[in-house]
Amino acid sequence: MFVDVWLHHISNKIYMCLLYFVPTGDITRKGYEKKRAKLLAPFVPQTQSKTHHTDFLSANFPPLLCFFFCVPHNVIVTLVESIKYNVEAVQAALARHKEEKMALPMPTKRRSAFVQSPAENCTPPDTSSASEDEGSLRRRQAAISAMLAQNLQSPEYWINRSVQGSSTSSSASSTLSHGDGKTHNHSQGQTSVIFLSTGVPAHSHVSTKIQQLLNTLKRPKRPPLSEFFLDDSEEIVEFPQPGPNTPKPEGRQIIPVKGEPLGVVSNWPPALQAALARWGATQAKSPALTALDITGKPLYILTYGKLWSRSLKLAYTLLNKLGTKNEPVLKPGDRVALVYPNSDPGMFWVAFYGCLLAEVIPVPIEVPLSRKDAGSQQIGFLLGSCGVGLALTSEVCLKGLPKTQNGEIMQFKGWPRLKWVVTDTKYLTKPSKDWQPHIPTANTDTAYIEYKASKEGTVMGVAVSKISMLTHCQALTQACNYCEGETLVNVLDFKKDSGLWHGVVTSVMNRIHTISVPYSVMKACPLSWVQRVHVHKARVALVKCRDLHWAMMAHRDQKDTNLSSLRMLIVADGANPWSVSSCDAFLNVFQSHGLKPEMICPCASSPEAMTVAIRRPGAQGAPLPARAILSMAGLSHGVIRVNTEDKNSALTVQDVGHVMPGALMCIVKPDGPPMLCKTDEIGEIVLNSRAGGTMYYGLPGVTKNTFEVIPVNSGGTPIGDVPFTRTGLLGFVGPGSLVFVVGKIEGLLSVSGRRHNADDLVATALAVEPVKTVYRGRIAVFSVTVFYDERIVIVAEQRPDANEEDSFQWMSRVLQAIDSIHQVGLYCLALVPANTLPKTPLGGIHVSETKQHFLEGSLHPCNILMCPHTCVTNLPKPRQKQPVGPASIMVGNLVAGKRIAQASGRDLGLIDDQEQSRKHQFLSEALQWRAQTDPDHVLYMLLNAKGVAVSTATCSQLHKRAEKITAALLERGGINTGDNVVLLYPPGIDLIASFYGCLYAGCIPVTVRPPHPQNLAATLPTVRMIIDVSLFSACILTTQTLMKILRSKEAAASVNVKTWPNIIDTDDLPRKRPSYIYKPPTAEMLAYLDFSVSTTGMLTGVKISHSAVNALCRSIKLQCELYSSRQIAICMDPYCGLGFVLWCMSSVYSGHQSILIPPMELETSLPLWLSMLSQYKIRDTFCSYSVMELCTKGLGTQTEALKARGVNLSCVRSCVVIAEERPRLTLTQSFSKLFKDLGLSPRAVSTAFGARVNLAICLQVGAKNLLHQQPVHCLCRHERGAPQSLPLMESGTILPGVRVIIVNPETRGPLGDCHLGEIWVCSPHNASGYYTIYGEESLQADHFNTRLSFGDTETLWARTGYLGFVRRTELLDASGDRHDALFVVGSLDETLELRGLRYHPIDIETSVSRAHRSIAESAVFTWTNLLVVVVELSGSEQEALDLVPLVTNVVLKEHHLIVGVVVIVDPGVIPINSRGEKQRMHLRDSFLADQLDPIYVAYNM
Repeated sequence: MFVDVWLHHISNKIYMCLLYFVPTGDITRKGYEKKRAKLLAPFVPQTQSKTHHTDFLSANFPPLLCFFFCVPHNVIVTLVESIKYNVEAVQAALARHKEEKMALPMPTKRRSAFVQSPAENCTPPDTSSASEDEGSLRRRQAAISAMLAQNLQSPEYWINRSVQGSSTSSSASSTLSHGDGKTHNHSQGQTSVIFLSTGVPAHSHVSTKIQQLLNTLKRPKRPPLSEFFLDDSEEIVEFPQPGPNTPKPEGRQIIPVKGEPLGVVSNWPPALQAALARWGATQAKSPALTALDITGKPLYILTYGKLWSRSLKLAYTLLNKLGTKNEPVLKPGDRVALVYPNSDPGMFWVAFYGCLLAEVIPVPIEVPLSRKDAGSQQIGFLLGSCGVGLALTSEVCLKGLPKTQNGEIMQFKGWPRLKWVVTDTKYLTKPSKDWQPHIPTANTDTAYIEYKASKEGTVMGVAVSKISMLTHCQALTQACNYCEGETLVNVLDFKKDSGLWHGVVTSVMNRIHTISVPYSVMKACPLSWVQRVHVHKARVALVKCRDLHWAMMAHRDQKDTNLSSLRMLIVADGANPWSVSSCDAFLNVFQSHGLKPEMICPCASSPEAMTVAIRRPGAQGAPLPARAILSMAGLSHGVIRVNTEDKNSALTVQDVGHVMPGALMCIVKPDGPPMLCKTDEIGEIVLNSRAGGTMYYGLPGVTKNTFEVIPVNSGGTPIGDVPFTRTGLLGFVGPGSLVFVVGKIEGLLSVSGRRHNADDLVATALAVEPVKTVYRGRIAVFSVTVFYDERIVIVAEQRPDANEEDSFQWMSRVLQAIDSIHQVGLYCLALVPANTLPKTPLGGIHVSETKQHFLEGSLHPCNILMCPHTCVTNLPKPRQKQPVGPASIMVGNLVAGKRIAQASGRDLGLIDDQEQSRKHQFLSEALQWRAQTDPDHVLYMLLNAKGVAVSTATCSQLHKRAEKITAALLERGGINTGDNVVLLYPPGIDLIASFYGCLYAGCIPVTVRPPHPQNLAATLPTVRMIIDVSLFSACILTTQTLMKILRSKEAAASVNVKTWPNIIDTDDLPRKRPSYIYKPPTAEMLAYLDFSVSTTGMLTGVKISHSAVNALCRSIKLQCELYSSRQIAICMDPYCGLGFVLWCMSSVYSGHQSILIPPMELETSLPLWLSMLSQYKIRDTFCSYSVMELCTKGLGTQTEALKARGVNLSCVRSCVVIAEERPRLTLTQSFSKLFKDLGLSPRAVSTAFGARVNLAICLQVGAKNLLHQQPVHCLCRHERGAPQSLPLMESGTILPGVRVIIVNPETRGPLGDCHLGEIWVCSPHNASGYYTIYGEESLQADHFNTRLSFGDTETLWARTGYLGFVRRTELLDASGDRHDALFVVGSLDETLELRGLRYHPIDIETSVSRAHRSIAESAVFTWTNLLVVVVELSGSEQEALDLVPLVTNVVLKEHHLIVGVVVIVDPGVIPINSRGEKQRMHLRDSFLADQLDPIYVAYNM
């Protein structure tokens, strides 16, 4: 991957950069060509057109199929000069367009989110293009910090702002974003449906970026969206079909290619051990190996005599000195791990040949440095599959292994338990004189096992037999023309691949002197291997492309080198398409130092087939081998096509010589049956040879698919019975039987039916511009499966001196380059800090580990760019709404063949005592009656955090305190009948007494949550707003403490304290009774106002009449079976909805005792609620979701401690969650499972449901009603094409006196059973209407007094604004009828209309919260058709950018939606109302107004 002048290998490849520099407006192809030609005219040299080409046409190829050429020696310098001018042209074009405004919106990042590596760790080998400006990053950070400081506000600032709209529909959002910046008022008249947030300013930073993103997404994408059907089935995604212009192979079927015959050598040894024995005896002083120290100087020389004697000692020790004579530790055929560092080749040679002499099977592996080494667990899998129990190592290496505190070798993750044996000479035993090793003739027994990592990261062992090893040596000797006494410089890893085959095995067979250059020396001195060639006059050098690149970069330091002694420069990774540029560049630099073109010999190999092909060393003056210029578009379809039109998307490949001697080669299709390819088709190379691997050791199933392949012809007939081995190489056979390799199976990325090579993508990324942003060779390319297709991900290490803007520009240009050249979109491009990607032992990037980190969210990138809009083109077609009218046919209770979706609770019935009914028509009368008949009966008990009853109220005490408050109102307040009175109290009995005091005085109580003393700026404006809305608020009843807060200086900073109404302190009341107690003339008069902030950001006040209060309390009494001897516990806020009714009214009506537990006390003592349930043996308790979530998260690990303290919840019959939302199934199930050990019945937890128009529609109490409380998987039928089903739980039993019907919200016609629609309710305790100031009745009439468009058009219904459905179950209710279950799906105002489907935010948020362990909470909303996901990060800010791809993935996978913006914020930023419901609209407005102080904002392209 270390490619400096990648442009060498593609003629005119440099022009591709023009793609990013030409403006991306609406430019035609013809205009583009003109502009490109004009721009490059001054820079293109005339010599370029004189490049000579030679056509090679073969009978095997169709006409004009491939275009091969040779580069004469005298053209090389000219070509390099041409490239220099082209680079200057690119730089000039880059400078010309650098001033243009970026087309893509840059991410927003908080300063602390910048991740930097220590300076001492950021010095990789390649520093050739490092930036000189070290202060750019700090200046960028300072600018961002200053910007955030200006915009920083409290996350709860939303409370005192007013909103533009109550709906999240895309149409309203679009109007707001594209308007002229004026404020839009959507309220109809002066009603109490007040919006809490201002509009987004026209100059908003975030709005500008979103508009920029929208403009970007409007550009046409390639390929275009296909038409997809709408059904929700397995065929939800249609895979792309080949188009009419898709290239197809046209040649004839390939004929297997034979290598030259394997020559017969008369004195060839019968085994490799025999060769070592011969040289050890006859050439004892001949050097076998020279090892280098860290400075590159010779450290020691291992002669063939020493190698033989030490190997003999080791073989004897292994067989005779480990264990006892009767129970040896090792016996022939056992597997042994060889653990030696790359810097100690001598010890490895001795261990390898010692194992061969002992007839045990060596398994060379890398040295484990820590438990978290990349791929360490997979190495453990290899050792386990091979049955390895013993490891050989050196004393120095053993000391360096990680140890436990006891000094023992650490047990590495996934590894079997190993016995470690040190093989240093001083620990070996000299064999006895009568002992000789057994050296049999080479046979099919396994000689050694070489490890191989698959694309997924799995490590397998390739077994090489003794005959294969010997045959491979012979084939390499013949192909490379090795001679005795030659010198070979080996830069490769000597434990596997070519480094082992040439540098350890074949070299001993031919008595070659090997000079091993370790990786550590190459890092310190990249030119060291060239110096060794010069000093030792080496004949052969074994290198990789990166070694050529490093040596070329360091050449300026050494000019007195001579490479004329070389006859063969073997490029081990010459099969990679981009190797041609490294070879050409190296030749250009070192040709003047004696290097000849014919010396460069690329080869192709694989662990399974070993060496597949190698270019033979040519004679001086012979023409260079062939090269091919291929179309990348054709390659992506697996077809060979010459590139004649677009030079930007051409790939130049060089041959890797001919097939190995004695081998037979075929090209077969890489997918499906091994069918022979055509001559112009790219396929996998398969090889039949005795000189290859025999199996994956211990894995017979995988072995058969790789080592026993029988190619078949187009008719499916096998071409013979000879088995072939899959090499994993993709290529074709050119003229003269030359082998060309264009990639590897493991680097193949298959996207939308087209194949792309990872190495090609890396090369394109590095060729975008002189790389000042990332490090060469530190780029990983892989694919992840997202939404039924593979998506390409590129991860690179960013230089520490690269600033944000440069990095983003580089990423955006890479996107455009890959899209233009490869015609494929990138899904994700991530930059990580330097030296953080997992690496292989020799410094390369461990791709499979990198992919695993990416998928797990542990990659920790510092910059990321997601492009799902560009590359995900297989989404289903958006559903179009069809015009629907009230055309259903009604027959009795059927609608179009379905039963009408309606349900009702049992009848309220008549009160037994008619006199009592007449007397206690009002709640105030009920309290007076109880104070007279049962004055000492305790109605309320208030507990503190210690569980102590700090206050109680009997019937008499409550009545008397209410009378005192009435007297105070009449004396101090100067109020009139019907005036509004604000009740500002903490949860307690004072609130209850004040409520009844207002009723006694004929006032209308308005309960308001008191402001938080530590956060007045955020909470006090809400109090002010409610008081302002209820303009007739005559006074405020509160405590002395809160009165001081309202008049404090801190309060004055948020509101005008001088405009408060009259404030009455009820802590010190007069000892007077009122002159009279007010009795309303009619029950239809207003009893109280109920104000609440909805999840859509609306402050809504509803009017509750006395008759509604009476009916609601009676309905609850019947449903919950409440009477005077009962006790219930309430742990929820008492300011609105059903919570206020249970807290203040229900006990007075029914006479039961309520134990009140303020939720704020749980912050001090979490177990308080559960402990009190156990202590008082409570049967029925009511709570909110926030309380349940607090207990679930906070007490999850304390169940054993609670049990030890005697907490027993077996007494609890019903635990009812009060909310105005869909039941949170996951939370309720978690709560039940968590506290099951404390005796809580799994059927005890149930839910209630209410809405603004009716505070209590469903409420479920009592085990007898819980038979049907089972989760139901349902899929709304008219939402065809919805991705997945949704688990729902019944929202409780419908209350007595309540009727519900499911209605189409658009046509207002009734729907059938199990159909999703709006829930309408008819009940005597419906609210009277929204609270209005100037008599505006239109909103009231629409929501509270509406009729069906057909059917029962006489009944008046109230619209809840919630979507749901009724399902008739098989269960029977008390009357013997089948039970009708009501399922609430979500608020209609909250639904997101995206792609023609209706989505509920909670569903998307549930998916997002599961994506990563560090996601504490999430919220979603839409803005201008973009889905915005806000995520609270509970972990380190280093993990912030990890969440972006995970969130995008999960929403795409589970909901078929593309996330437009991902916002990462701190915990607690998402606003929540008193009921624990998210305030998504406030969050939206805060985000668009730049008030969130996000950690990171990612704009997905």
